[in-house]
Amino acid sequence: MQNYKLLVVRQINKLTEGTEEGEILSLLEYPVNRQMGDISLPCFKLSKKMKMSPQAIAENLQRNLSCDTFIERVEAVSGYLNIFLDKGQFASGVIHHVLEADERFGAQNIGQGRTVVIDFSSPNIAKPFHVGHLRSTVIGNALYQIHSFQGYKCIGINHLGDWGTQFGKLIVAYQNWGDKEQVMQGAIDELLRLYVKFHEEAEQNPELEEQARAWFVKLEQGDEQALTLWRWFVDISLGEFKRIYELLGITFDYFTGESFYNDKMDKVIKELQHKNLLVEDDGARIVKLDEFNMPPALMIKKDGSSLYHTRDVAAAIYRKETFHFEKALYVTDYAQNLHFQQWFKIIELMGCEWASELIHVPFGRVSLEGMSLSTRKGNVVKLEELLQQAIDKIQAIIEEKNANLENKAEIARQVGVGAVIFNDLSGNRIKDVVFSWETALNFEGETGPYVQYTHARASSVLRKANQGQAVPWSGQEMAIEPALLREREALEVIWQLYHFTDKIELAMMKLEPSIVSRYLVDLAQAFNRFYHDHPILVEDAAVRNARLSLVKAVQITLRNGLRLIGLQSPERL
Repeated sequence: MQNYKLLVVRQINKLTEGTEEGEILSLLEYPVNRQMGDISLPCFKLSKKMKMSPQAIAENLQRNLSCDTFIERVEAVSGYLNIFLDKGQFASGVIHHVLEADERFGAQNIGQGRTVVIDFSSPNIAKPFHVGHLRSTVIGNALYQIHSFQGYKCIGINHLGDWGTQFGKLIVAYQNWGDKEQVMQGAIDELLRLYVKFHEEAEQNPELEEQARAWFVKLEQGDEQALTLWRWFVDISLGEFKRIYELLGITFDYFTGESFYNDKMDKVIKELQHKNLLVEDDGARIVKLDEFNMPPALMIKKDGSSLYHTRDVAAAIYRKETFHFEKALYVTDYAQNLHFQQWFKIIELMGCEWASELIHVPFGRVSLEGMSLSTRKGNVVKLEELLQQAIDKIQAIIEEKNANLENKAEIARQVGVGAVIFNDLSGNRIKDVVFSWETALNFEGETGPYVQYTHARASSVLRKANQGQAVPWSGQEMAIEPALLREREALEVIWQLYHFTDKIELAMMKLEPSIVSRYLVDLAQAFNRFYHDHPILVEDAAVRNARLSLVKAVQITLRNGLRLIGLQSPERL
């Protein structure tokens, strides 16, 4: 598809001596008000270099810019050069490109031959997969899909929280109040009960904390009893996690938790000692970061056990040596900002030139209608229950509005799960999210079900167009008459289609999936305005085919966009 900004740049650059194409390109804008042109050049920054007023520059360019095959007219207004594209050429070029590219529409090869490692989701073993884990999971998956669509080789890693003092606590709790049969039956719920019980008892008996630390040291030293219990807890947890990932439609390339790096930490400690970075402090060993306005990073506790900093540094070095990544993304909530700043700095101080390739992707926290979450106190909303409630609510809506719909259960799953995911990705990732049933499941609002319903509407129009036809309509074999798509509502849809590739690239650069989510809502709204104002299946064959080609282009784009943020696109609703 033509990049109209570049075409405009090449025209203008011939008329502006001493300016670079990149400079002109950076100045070009897409006006919000289309009456001010399709592409606009503010001439103010060129004034000093060209020694002319902005309006004089705009008027000079207006006189000399040729209105060729893609430019309809040019206006000079208040120091702006407003360029109006030829609507027929524009419509034809965009729609033909979408139909030909199909599943690859929006894709690029920006990252060809390069690797991105994405560390996301990472729930804690022996604790429920609650709604607080949702954000990392769906943001990370969207970034994985977006980078893959831009040509990168992506490595998705689930860095399970399967190591740490909490396992010492769980072992102590199981030995004091646990029962094998109850754990087998209650699974992760029973493990949570034991974990909460430990903290309740430890408030009265602080010695339990010392016992927990001692058991974790045993675990790190390879004590067989500790390891056997730990493996059992891990297996129970993974069974639940994988069931939820299947429900979400999310997969990982590797499930390598913190324990995977146990045999890689000695090398890190020796390197820190060799670089004179490790300092003893009251029996523990730390890396001082005072000169960088950060508190010290604790690497080894006084009892000899490791911490998050140690394991994260070891994991990063292993991943760089194994995957040779161009960048490594860590998707966690903003409460961990300092933690990542600390160990990123440690990597840099160790002399790793690739430290700048480590990127923390922080996000705001999630709550359910204002309720905060705490595993220690047992105040959790399990994600699986939330997803099932969403599915059940959509199922009820379908029964009320379209009881004869085929494959209702699967469609309810696609839309219900999609509603939860879209709700999470609809705003900037750094903002806190309060989950609201009324908002998330609304078919009319700026929601996942609304976008999926619009895709189903486009699919329905295409099905109706094929009824009674010997050869199904595809749009590939017929010539679109662009003059027939000059309605304002049609052109607005085409303009949205044109921006799809740019939006995906911007979402990748800013690590912001909500750019894609908001785009899909904008496209769905533009299409629905066109749909309501202009009948598609009219008698005039030329008009009918032109409008059907637009419907097909919208269907393709919504499907591709939904896939990028982890949603499916049912064809019937």
